[in-house]
Amino acid sequence: MSMTMKSRVDRWSRLNWLEWLAVVMIVLGVGFRLIALDHKIFWHDEVYTSMRAAGFTRQEIDNELFQNHFLAAPELQFFQQIKPGSTTADTVHSLMVEDPQHPPLYFVMARYWMQQFGSSIAASRLLPALMSLLSLPLMYGLAMELFASSSTALLATAFLALSPFDILFAQTARQYSLLTVVILGSSWLLLRAMRQSTGRCWAGYGLSVALGLYTHPFFALTLLAHAGYVIGMSAVSARAAALSWSWQVVTKGVKDRRIWEFGLSVLAALLVYSPWIWVLLHQHQRANATTDWTRAEVGLPYLLKLWTLSFTSLFIDLDFGFDNPLTFLVRLPFVILILLALYRVYRHTPARTWLFIFTTIFVPFLLLAIPDLILGGKRSAVSRYLISCFPGIQLAVAYLLSHKVLANKGSANKLWRAVLAVCLVSSVLSASISAASESWWNKDLSYSNAEIIHLVNATADQNPVMLSDMGDDYTNMGDLVSLSYGLQPNVRLFLASAPPDLTPLAQEPNVFVFRASQSLEAAIKQQGWQLTPVSDRARLWRISQDL
Repeated sequence: MSMTMKSRVDRWSRLNWLEWLAVVMIVLGVGFRLIALDHKIFWHDEVYTSMRAAGFTRQEIDNELFQNHFLAAPELQFFQQIKPGSTTADTVHSLMVEDPQHPPLYFVMARYWMQQFGSSIAASRLLPALMSLLSLPLMYGLAMELFASSSTALLATAFLALSPFDILFAQTARQYSLLTVVILGSSWLLLRAMRQSTGRCWAGYGLSVALGLYTHPFFALTLLAHAGYVIGMSAVSARAAALSWSWQVVTKGVKDRRIWEFGLSVLAALLVYSPWIWVLLHQHQRANATTDWTRAEVGLPYLLKLWTLSFTSLFIDLDFGFDNPLTFLVRLPFVILILLALYRVYRHTPARTWLFIFTTIFVPFLLLAIPDLILGGKRSAVSRYLISCFPGIQLAVAYLLSHKVLANKGSANKLWRAVLAVCLVSSVLSASISAASESWWNKDLSYSNAEIIHLVNATADQNPVMLSDMGDDYTNMGDLVSLSYGLQPNVRLFLASAPPDLTPLAQEPNVFVFRASQSLEAAIKQQGWQLTPVSDRARLWRISQDL
């Protein structure tokens, strides 16, 4: 046996019980990411991912679909396949003119993936699922940099692997699992660069920043957190050298070589990203228009509820209803656990560790929450916008529990082992229930699409027609394509233009109406037809007419 192989065997033989448990949980988490990829509805945003990767724009699809004519439901999936004669430039152009706030990296990757493996739901979601697996070794490496403990590192990796939130978005055909990868990778590279201070390390960090910016605009939150950490560490180092605060301490901190190396790395990344900065500057009105919904007034109680749901979804994701107190009561112990973990990290780890965890959690969160509190809005209430904060939470809880369950004895040891067991069981239970569900809270606009599919398919023997148009907010196209994956092939769609011509429906006895605009509702009433609610939550009606 070679020395390398022998050392690996010896390393595995020295694992303690907590590390073995973590390894088992990691394997289980990998399984959750890869099973039942096509079970949940393919929701609105995923449709847009495939549409843009395929080289289409929403405007050209709307112009072709909403023309007062009948279509079989599966025909809509034509726009989820590579556009004939298109190139990667069409994918980038689609984003530039209609969705500039989303950089092109993931969409270009999705296009090449579609060319090789097709555009089925399972194929589309396999790409982010596989990407999410890269986050696991990166979490281990980041935890080792911070804590130099294999027990803590493996437990942090297990928490990430089993996280109901991370599993949910690993199975979503969007760029969020890639965002998690670049957040963890850039954080690990930053800590290495600050420790080793070599040009090669800083170049690697700069490259990771460029990739992060091309992945999602909210990677900028992580970048600002990194800036806060570098400045904070420079201040801590200067303070330790001077033994007291003074203007000289501040000056010395600013002159710290690490600040300049960090700044040069970021500057190089921004130069690489500058083509898309140009796009954002020239399309800023379009970018603002497509994110107007985040500025809706919601109030502090709503924000507090969503903050609780978001941060605890790393360990538990059992939904009893948004207005049901039980939904929040079962999460309260996890809120307390997170606060205890942060306190433990602050009191028992060096500044290099606790400052990193605190900046990566609170800088992104406050940058979103403060505008919501002062100006109004719900940016910080969108769970996927808080992805930058989540690794710090998982690292802190892993540090607390790994030390408590291994260091304590007697009744205290039993208590902390029970806490660990509750965390792991809650994650497994949440992921299991989610895996068996057709829809989940992250489906947002499309949450009720599974219900709609069942209601319409129940009348499939009556040759049903679904009537719709672009909608008042022009979002119906994405959900109509989403529905087409589940509707029976004999279900026809009648997609109305503006103004609508409903004459072809006069002899149709079984017509459903999906999310009609005000103008479409008015046209229906002008025909003398009545709208009977089928599902208020899904905004689905049925037409009653005298034939």
